[in-house]
Amino acid sequence: MRFSESRNTTRWVIIIISFSIITLILWNTYTFFQIFKNEERLKMNLFANAQITIVNADENTDVDLPLQIFSNNTSIPAVVMLYGNVVSSKNVPDDILNDKKKLKNFLKNLKNENEPITFEYAPGKYQHLYYGNSELLNKLKYYPIALLLIIFLFVALIYNFYKSTKMATQNKLWAGMAKETAHQIGTPLSSLIGWVEILKTEEIDQSITLEIEKDIDRLQTITDRFSKIGSIPVLEPYDIVSETLNTYEYLQSRFSKQVSFSYHAPEKLIFALINPTLHSWTIENLIKNAIDAMKGKGTLELSIEQDSHHVKIHVKDSGSGIQKKQFKTIFEPGFTTKKRGWGLGLSLTKRIVEEYHNGSIKVLHSEIGKGTTFQISYKIVEPL
Repeated sequence: MRFSESRNTTRWVIIIISFSIITLILWNTYTFFQIFKNEERLKMNLFANAQITIVNADENTDVDLPLQIFSNNTSIPAVVMLYGNVVSSKNVPDDILNDKKKLKNFLKNLKNENEPITFEYAPGKYQHLYYGNSELLNKLKYYPIALLLIIFLFVALIYNFYKSTKMATQNKLWAGMAKETAHQIGTPLSSLIGWVEILKTEEIDQSITLEIEKDIDRLQTITDRFSKIGSIPVLEPYDIVSETLNTYEYLQSRFSKQVSFSYHAPEKLIFALINPTLHSWTIENLIKNAIDAMKGKGTLELSIEQDSHHVKIHVKDSGSGIQKKQFKTIFEPGFTTKKRGWGLGLSLTKRIVEEYHNGSIKVLHSEIGKGTTFQISYKIVEPL
């Protein structure tokens, strides 16, 4: 507990320090931007004074310094206006100066960047200096945005790494719990098998011991399923029709008669690379999910068909249906529409089908109030 609290404290300290560093960087960037912006305005004031000197110059005026100020401005766009006409300009393309509409929009943009400088070049006569930001200042203006984007991507990367690590740890934990559950079930299961053998020697109706044996076999299958979680299963060519039918018949005999079962499949062998134990789990999950959707009463249809390359298993129910926007989210861990349940059944089914068997599973069709059809697809293979 203390270790967990220490880790949380450390995490928050790191977050606070990182946030402080980011804030400091952004504040310094803003400060530098304002300093450079003020320096450029001072340069433009010198530019305006140089303009006054040139306008009022005579043969005795030394204009070397004003002309040098003009020539040294190589980065700041500037336009001097008088009564709507361009008096002089610097670093402005000719196509803008020669087009009144473009010039008007250009001056508007310059005014948005900086307040124009108005100066008196003669008593009662004024000119207006419009200027924009230099290329360096514009780059500095967008630097915080680029910095924030980099930080956001960095945080997203750390979050994804943390989430992936957490999920991997949880998967290992669940796999370990599943294997331990299988191990714990194994002990009483062995004892039950021994008791069944004793019952066979007594004068007891054999149908009773037969049904007990079926349930024991089912427990062994469940134990085998849990023991395979977290391990790479062995896939071999099996007849998908008979393997599916075995699970279907077992479940049919153990559910209420209020559920009307129907089964349709080709009367031939269709082979696919599967693990029988995990495939049985898949079919069981889909059938139980269908019966839950019908609230224990309705019609359930399981059918198998094939095309040239794939065998497809359909599980159709007459339940409440699924909204189209939930066709993919229902396979996410934790998603459930039931008051009880952890939302692991369909998620586990998807993992078994797609990750372990290289197949696919999807909601083929669903209509609210009429029911849902799930489809599993496996690639057909040749028998050994």
